[in-house]
Amino acid sequence: MPAIPISFNRFLCLLFLQVPVIPAAFGQLPEFNHAQMEWLGQQIFKNECNQKYECLTSWNQGEDFPSLGIGHFIWFKTGQTEPFAETFPTLLEHYEHSNYELPKWLADSENRDSPWRNRKHFLAEIHSERMQELRQFLASTTDLQVDFIAQRLSNSTETIFSQLSQEQRQSLESSFYKIANSHKPYGMYALIDYVHFKGTGTVASERYQEQGWGLLQVLLELQGNKQPELTDFVAAATTVLERRVANAPKERREQRWIAGWRNRLQSYLPNN
Repeated sequence: MPAIPISFNRFLCLLFLQVPVIPAAFGQLPEFNHAQMEWLGQQIFKNECNQKYECLTSWNQGEDFPSLGIGHFIWFKTGQTEPFAETFPTLLEHYEHSNYELPKWLADSENRDSPWRNRKHFLAEIHSERMQELRQFLASTTDLQVDFIAQRLSNSTETIFSQLSQEQRQSLESSFYKIANSHKPYGMYALIDYVHFKGTGTVASERYQEQGWGLLQVLLELQGNKQPELTDFVAAATTVLERRVANAPKERREQRWIAGWRNRLQSYLPNN
Protein backbone atom coordinates (compact mmCIF):
# COMPACT_ATOMS: atom_id res chain seq x y z
CA MET A 1 0.00 0.00 0.00
CA PRO A 2 1.34 3.52 -0.75
CA ALA A 3 2.51 5.95 1.89
CA ILE A 4 -0.34 7.32 3.98
CA PRO A 5 -1.32 11.01 3.59
CA ILE A 6 -1.81 13.06 6.72
CA SER A 7 -4.48 15.70 7.33
CA PHE A 8 -3.22 18.75 9.21
CA ASN A 9 -6.14 21.13 9.67
CA ARG A 10 -6.59 20.15 13.35
CA PHE A 11 -2.83 20.05 13.93
CA LEU A 12 -2.42 23.57 12.51
CA CYS A 13 -5.11 25.01 14.79
CA LEU A 14 -3.73 23.15 17.79
CA LEU A 15 -0.19 24.48 17.39
CA PHE A 16 -1.35 28.07 16.92
CA LEU A 17 -3.57 27.86 20.02
CA GLN A 18 -0.68 26.60 22.11
CA VAL A 19 1.91 29.23 21.13
CA PRO A 20 1.63 31.10 24.51
CA VAL A 21 2.52 28.02 26.59
CA ILE A 22 5.96 29.48 27.46
CA PRO A 23 6.26 33.11 28.68
CA ALA A 24 6.46 35.52 25.75
CA ALA A 25 9.42 37.34 27.32
CA PHE A 26 11.70 34.68 25.94
CA GLY A 27 10.38 34.79 22.38
CA GLN A 28 7.71 33.20 20.26
CA LEU A 29 7.16 29.85 18.69
CA PRO A 30 7.11 30.10 14.89
CA GLU A 31 3.96 29.82 12.86
CA PHE A 32 3.66 27.21 10.13
CA ASN A 33 1.91 27.19 6.81
CA HIS A 34 -0.04 24.15 5.67
CA ALA A 35 2.77 22.79 3.50
CA GLN A 36 5.18 22.93 6.45
CA MET A 37 2.66 21.16 8.67
CA GLU A 38 2.31 18.37 6.14
CA TRP A 39 6.07 18.05 5.87
CA LEU A 40 6.42 17.87 9.67
CA GLY A 41 4.00 15.00 10.02
CA GLN A 42 5.48 13.08 7.12
CA GLN A 43 8.95 13.44 8.66
CA ILE A 44 7.80 11.90 11.93
CA PHE A 45 6.04 9.06 10.11
CA LYS A 46 9.13 8.48 7.96
CA ASN A 47 11.37 8.39 11.05
CA GLU A 48 9.25 5.81 12.84
CA CYS A 49 7.64 3.78 10.11
CA ASN A 50 9.17 4.74 6.75
CA GLN A 51 5.57 5.71 5.83
CA LYS A 52 4.63 2.05 5.33
CA TYR A 53 1.09 0.85 6.03
CA GLU A 54 2.17 -2.54 7.37
CA CYS A 55 4.55 -0.82 9.81
CA LEU A 56 1.61 0.73 11.68
CA THR A 57 1.55 -2.43 13.81
CA SER A 58 5.11 -3.45 14.66
CA TRP A 59 7.09 -5.26 17.33
CA ASN A 60 10.81 -4.58 16.90
CA GLN A 61 13.41 -7.21 17.62
CA GLY A 62 15.08 -6.63 20.97
CA GLU A 63 12.05 -4.84 22.44
CA ASP A 64 9.47 -6.19 24.88
CA PHE A 65 6.41 -4.32 23.58
CA PRO A 66 4.60 -3.48 20.33
CA SER A 67 4.94 -0.11 18.59
CA LEU A 68 1.79 1.21 16.95
CA GLY A 69 0.73 4.05 14.66
CA ILE A 70 2.68 6.68 12.75
CA GLY A 71 4.57 7.56 15.92
CA HIS A 72 5.23 3.98 17.04
CA PHE A 73 3.42 4.51 20.33
CA ILE A 74 4.40 1.75 22.75
CA TRP A 75 1.95 -0.50 24.60
CA PHE A 76 2.61 -2.69 27.65
CA LYS A 77 0.84 -5.87 28.70
CA THR A 78 -0.74 -6.27 32.14
CA GLY A 79 1.81 -5.93 34.95
CA GLN A 80 4.67 -4.96 32.64
CA THR A 81 7.12 -2.32 33.83
CA GLU A 82 9.74 -0.67 31.64
CA PRO A 83 12.07 2.32 32.03
CA PHE A 84 10.25 4.00 29.12
CA ALA A 85 7.04 6.04 29.14
CA GLU A 86 4.10 4.07 27.74
CA THR A 87 2.24 6.16 25.14
CA PHE A 88 -0.44 4.10 23.37
CA PRO A 89 -3.04 4.14 26.22
CA THR A 90 -2.64 7.92 26.46
CA LEU A 91 -3.16 8.17 22.70
CA LEU A 92 -6.43 6.23 23.12
CA GLU A 93 -7.51 8.76 25.75
CA HIS A 94 -6.74 11.51 23.23
CA TYR A 95 -9.06 9.84 20.73
CA GLU A 96 -11.81 9.71 23.33
CA HIS A 97 -11.32 13.32 24.39
CA SER A 98 -11.62 14.22 20.70
CA ASN A 99 -14.94 12.31 20.58
CA TYR A 100 -13.55 9.76 18.15
CA GLU A 101 -14.97 6.24 18.27
CA LEU A 102 -12.47 3.48 19.00
CA PRO A 103 -12.71 -0.04 17.55
CA LYS A 104 -15.05 -2.02 19.79
CA TRP A 105 -12.37 -4.38 21.11
CA LEU A 106 -10.31 -1.38 22.25
CA ALA A 107 -13.29 0.52 23.66
CA ASP A 108 -14.45 -2.53 25.61
CA SER A 109 -11.04 -3.29 27.10
CA GLU A 110 -11.23 -2.83 30.87
CA ASN A 111 -7.59 -2.17 31.63
CA ARG A 112 -6.28 -0.84 28.29
CA ASP A 113 -3.32 -3.24 28.40
CA SER A 114 -1.77 -4.89 25.36
CA PRO A 115 -3.44 -8.24 24.58
CA TRP A 116 -0.25 -9.85 23.20
CA ARG A 117 1.91 -11.93 25.53
CA ASN A 118 5.14 -11.55 23.55
CA ARG A 119 6.53 -10.85 20.09
CA LYS A 120 5.85 -14.38 18.89
CA HIS A 121 2.18 -14.08 19.88
CA PHE A 122 1.96 -10.66 18.20
CA LEU A 123 3.49 -11.86 14.91
CA ALA A 124 1.23 -14.92 14.90
CA GLU A 125 -1.74 -12.53 14.84
CA ILE A 126 -0.29 -10.01 12.39
CA HIS A 127 -2.91 -10.90 9.74
CA SER A 128 -5.80 -11.48 12.16
CA GLU A 129 -9.07 -9.58 11.87
CA ARG A 130 -8.27 -7.62 15.02
CA MET A 131 -4.84 -6.58 13.75
CA GLN A 132 -6.19 -5.60 10.33
CA GLU A 133 -8.86 -3.48 11.99
CA LEU A 134 -6.20 -1.81 14.14
CA ARG A 135 -4.04 -0.93 11.11
CA GLN A 136 -7.06 0.47 9.25
CA PHE A 137 -8.05 2.52 12.28
CA LEU A 138 -4.54 3.95 12.70
CA ALA A 139 -4.20 4.69 8.98
CA SER A 140 -7.48 6.62 8.94
CA THR A 141 -6.71 8.76 12.00
CA THR A 142 -3.21 10.08 11.33
CA ASP A 143 -4.26 13.67 12.02
CA LEU A 144 -5.22 12.81 15.60
CA GLN A 145 -1.90 11.06 16.10
CA VAL A 146 -0.01 14.16 14.96
CA ASP A 147 -2.16 16.28 17.30
CA PHE A 148 -1.13 14.00 20.14
CA ILE A 149 2.58 14.19 19.29
CA ALA A 150 2.47 18.00 19.11
CA GLN A 151 0.64 18.25 22.41
CA ARG A 152 3.32 16.21 24.13
CA LEU A 153 5.85 18.99 23.52
CA SER A 154 3.50 21.85 24.42
CA ASN A 155 2.22 20.06 27.53
CA SER A 156 5.69 19.21 28.80
CA THR A 157 7.54 22.52 28.62
CA GLU A 158 6.55 23.74 32.09
CA THR A 159 7.45 20.34 33.58
CA ILE A 160 10.84 20.45 31.88
CA PHE A 161 11.70 23.97 33.01
CA SER A 162 10.40 23.45 36.55
CA GLN A 163 13.29 21.03 37.11
CA LEU A 164 15.77 23.90 36.82
CA SER A 165 17.14 26.66 39.01
CA GLN A 166 15.96 30.18 38.11
CA GLU A 167 19.28 30.95 36.42
CA GLN A 168 19.24 27.70 34.45
CA ARG A 169 15.62 28.19 33.51
CA GLN A 170 16.19 31.62 32.00
CA SER A 171 19.16 30.39 29.99
CA LEU A 172 17.55 27.18 28.74
CA GLU A 173 14.20 28.78 27.89
CA SER A 174 16.16 31.19 25.74
CA SER A 175 17.96 28.26 24.08
CA PHE A 176 14.62 26.49 23.55
CA TYR A 177 13.22 29.48 21.66
CA LYS A 178 16.35 29.96 19.60
CA ILE A 179 16.22 26.33 18.50
CA ALA A 180 12.47 26.54 17.80
CA ASN A 181 13.02 29.49 15.48
CA SER A 182 16.11 28.09 13.79
CA HIS A 183 15.83 27.22 10.07
CA LYS A 184 12.02 27.16 10.09
CA PRO A 185 10.36 24.68 10.19
CA TYR A 186 13.32 22.44 11.13
CA GLY A 187 13.74 23.84 14.65
CA MET A 188 10.19 23.05 15.75
CA TYR A 189 10.38 19.68 14.03
CA ALA A 190 13.55 18.89 16.02
CA LEU A 191 11.91 19.74 19.36
CA ILE A 192 8.61 17.99 18.64
CA ASP A 193 10.26 14.89 17.24
CA TYR A 194 12.89 14.60 19.96
CA VAL A 195 10.33 14.72 22.77
CA HIS A 196 8.28 12.10 20.95
CA PHE A 197 11.39 10.04 20.16
CA LYS A 198 13.22 10.13 23.50
CA GLY A 199 10.92 11.87 25.93
CA THR A 200 11.09 14.93 28.12
CA GLY A 201 13.89 13.72 30.37
CA THR A 202 11.78 14.35 33.48
CA VAL A 203 10.53 10.79 34.08
CA ALA A 204 12.53 9.25 36.93
CA SER A 205 12.38 5.73 35.45
CA GLU A 206 13.94 6.87 32.17
CA ARG A 207 17.49 6.71 33.49
CA TYR A 208 20.54 4.52 33.06
CA GLN A 209 23.09 4.93 35.85
CA GLU A 210 21.07 7.95 37.06
CA GLN A 211 21.43 9.78 33.74
CA GLY A 212 18.51 10.58 31.43
CA TRP A 213 18.32 11.09 27.68
CA GLY A 214 15.33 13.35 27.04
CA LEU A 215 14.93 16.95 25.92
CA LEU A 216 15.87 18.26 29.37
CA GLN A 217 19.25 16.56 29.16
CA VAL A 218 19.84 17.89 25.63
CA LEU A 219 19.08 21.45 26.75
CA LEU A 220 21.40 21.02 29.75
CA GLU A 221 24.12 19.89 27.36
CA LEU A 222 23.74 23.28 25.63
CA GLN A 223 24.49 25.23 28.84
CA GLY A 224 27.09 27.91 28.26
CA ASN A 225 26.19 28.32 24.60
CA LYS A 226 24.39 31.66 24.48
CA GLN A 227 23.58 31.48 20.76
CA PRO A 228 22.83 27.82 20.06
CA GLU A 229 22.18 26.82 16.47
CA LEU A 230 20.28 23.80 15.25
CA THR A 231 23.62 22.09 14.58
CA ASP A 232 24.46 22.56 18.28
CA PHE A 233 21.16 20.94 19.26
CA VAL A 234 21.90 17.94 17.05
CA ALA A 235 25.43 17.66 18.47
CA ALA A 236 24.11 17.86 22.04
CA ALA A 237 21.42 15.26 21.33
CA THR A 238 24.03 12.97 19.78
CA THR A 239 26.18 13.26 22.91
CA VAL A 240 23.18 12.49 25.15
CA LEU A 241 22.18 9.39 23.15
CA GLU A 242 25.74 8.09 22.93
CA ARG A 243 25.95 8.46 26.72
CA ARG A 244 22.69 6.52 27.04
CA VAL A 245 24.13 3.66 24.99
CA ALA A 246 27.31 3.65 27.07
CA ASN A 247 25.27 3.55 30.29
CA ALA A 248 22.71 0.97 29.12
CA PRO A 249 22.68 -2.55 30.57
CA LYS A 250 24.81 -4.75 28.30
CA GLU A 251 21.97 -7.21 27.73
CA ARG A 252 19.96 -4.50 25.97
CA ARG A 253 22.63 -4.22 23.24
CA GLU A 254 21.64 -0.64 22.49
CA GLN A 255 24.74 -0.10 20.36
CA ARG A 256 22.79 -1.69 17.48
CA TRP A 257 20.43 1.29 17.42
CA ILE A 258 22.83 4.23 17.69
CA ALA A 259 23.49 4.52 13.94
CA GLY A 260 19.78 4.85 13.23
CA TRP A 261 19.40 7.36 16.07
CA ARG A 262 22.24 9.48 14.65
CA ASN A 263 20.59 9.40 11.22
CA ARG A 264 17.31 10.54 12.74
CA LEU A 265 19.03 13.48 14.43
CA GLN A 266 20.65 14.46 11.15
CA SER A 267 17.17 14.79 9.62
CA TYR A 268 16.71 17.84 11.86
CA LEU A 269 19.19 19.75 9.71
CA PRO A 270 18.31 21.44 6.40
CA ASN A 271 19.69 19.77 3.26
CA ASN A 272 19.97 16.36 4.92
